[in-house]
Parts: sequence; structure tokens; C-alpha cells
Amino acid sequence: MTPPGGPGYFSGLSTMAELTLSRSPILLMSGSANRELSEELAQHLGQPLCKVTSRRFADGEIFVKIDENVRGRDVYIVQPTNPPAENLIELLLLMDAARRASAARITPVIPYFGYARQDRKDQPRVAISAKLMANMVSLAGADRVLAMDFHQHQLQGFFDLPVDHLYAAPVFVNHYRQKGLENLVVVASDVGAAKMARGFAKRLNASLAIIDKRRTAHNVAEAVNVVGDVAGSDCIIPDDMIDTGGTMAEAATALKALGARRIFICATHALLSGPACERLQNAPVEEVAVSNTIAIPSEKRFPKLTVLSIAGLLAKAIGYTHSDQSVSSLFD
Repeated sequence: MTPPGGPGYFSGLSTMAELTLSRSPILLMSGSANRELSEELAQHLGQPLCKVTSRRFADGEIFVKIDENVRGRDVYIVQPTNPPAENLIELLLLMDAARRASAARITPVIPYFGYARQDRKDQPRVAISAKLMANMVSLAGADRVLAMDFHQHQLQGFFDLPVDHLYAAPVFVNHYRQKGLENLVVVASDVGAAKMARGFAKRLNASLAIIDKRRTAHNVAEAVNVVGDVAGSDCIIPDDMIDTGGTMAEAATALKALGARRIFICATHALLSGPACERLQNAPVEEVAVSNTIAIPSEKRFPKLTVLSIAGLLAKAIGYTHSDQSVSSLFD
């Protein structure tokens, strides 16, 4: 069986040699936050991961050293910035090391961009943390950023450099097309998720419904009403992330009470904090599909969880970026 990274994977660019004709050679580097994704990505690209030394001093400070020559190379550093904060620090240190070693171009590949929910000053004396994180990435030496499913699209404007914003939707759409779902309704978990749900509904030829959600406190949500007909239907609830699972569990319960037949949940980023795993396992859902933008430890895996890989999509995006092709064509 030919792997997704095999011949013809880059739509006409049949070999990595062709990808490097117009630019310096690719150098793929990985932080420690999601090594498994990086290794899978390297396999798709047919490129070995650059050797990197990363260790801690006695006081906990991070030390990184790039163990290969990066001078004149087109460097891609794969590292999600989910908690702990050391993941972000490690990314910044790797970028700084590559810049000081005379890399031709540095592109952080950030499958999950942390602090994205703090994107505005919605109450007095709070930080706009997403902007601060973007500033740090820019100042560390990035030439462009490649990221997936920001919590809000306007985060692209927080960076003072080009941003290639990817979507995991094609991976989930292909997954659900294979299930043969009937009388399908895509349900937005709140008004803010309506645009994403509309995109899923269009690609899956499904109807659209919206849940009226009330958030009473941080990480506490209550489904108040459902706008749309879901009785007797298979329902998909898409979102960009699952944190504590409260929103999704409440939404699934509300849909089931209104007569939904089967309920499926999908989200790009599986933070799965606190009681999330227990809530989702006990919720009236058939499956919880997530991507591997964040490494999911064994203790956070449960029977209803399905993890889909976005490595192939990232590999295409890196190949298109490196060869100056349109990344947006991946989502047409």
C-alpha cells in the first residue's frame, strides 16, 4: 500500500528534489510537545527530523542545541504550544537557535496555538494574551507561521508576518463521508461556531442547526435552546477544541432530548482537561473524533475517542509553502 506521502503526493511535484529547486533545502525540526506527529510528518515528507538536543538544567530551565548544520536551510519547527508553558519556551528557543545559526527562513509549524482564547479585552485590567504570544513568536525570528484552526480567525492579524491558516475540516469530512450517515444535521455548539458548522454542512450536504448556549462562568456552559429540527436525524457537532467537555456534553444531551438518532462530536484540538474524558464517555454520543494536533496521553484516551491524523495535511501545506504554491488550494 502506497503511503499518503508517496509519489504524486504534492499534486505534480513528484519528488522532494523538485520541491527544493526554487529554495534552500528543507530542514524539519521538532520540539518535544508532540514528537509522534513530527515523526509522522517527516515520513510523509520523506525527510528525516533534524537532530536536536533538549534538556533541563537543575533549576528547570530549558537548554536546546541544534546538532546539525542549518546555515542557508529552510527550517520548519513543529511544536504545539499547549500547556505547560515550557512548550512555548522551547519553540522560541529553537527558533532563536536556528536564527543565530544563519537559517535562510524559519517557519514555526504550530498545530495548536495556545492562549488563543484570550484574544480581546472583554473586562478591565486583563491581558490580551494571544497578541502577546504572537509578538513573542515574531520577535524570536519567524519569517512566517503555519498554524491550524485558530480559536478565532482574527488571530492571523495578531502576527506582523505572513500566516498560513490551515483547517482540519477535510480530515473530518472524509471521516464522516465513510460512515454513510442518514438525514444528517450539522449542529453548531453556539453562535460563534455557526460559520464552522455551515462549512461542514455544505461539504456533507447536510442541514444546519444552532444551539443557544449560555456560559455562566469560565468552562461552565448551559444549552438553553436548539434552533433547527434534529428529530430522527444523525447529528454532528463540530468545534475547534474540547477543553473540559462541558459544552459538548450539554449539547449532546439537549439534542438527544429533542429526538436526535445518533450524535457525533468532532474537534480539532483535544485539550481534554479535568473531567472532560468522563463527561464525554458518559454523554449520549456515538463517537468523539479529534485530531492529533496535541499529543493525547494514554490516560486521556477513552472508548468513544477516535484520533485522526492531520500529518498528511500538514505535509502538503509545508510542501506547497516551500515550493511557493497556493496553500489555500488545499481547501477549495
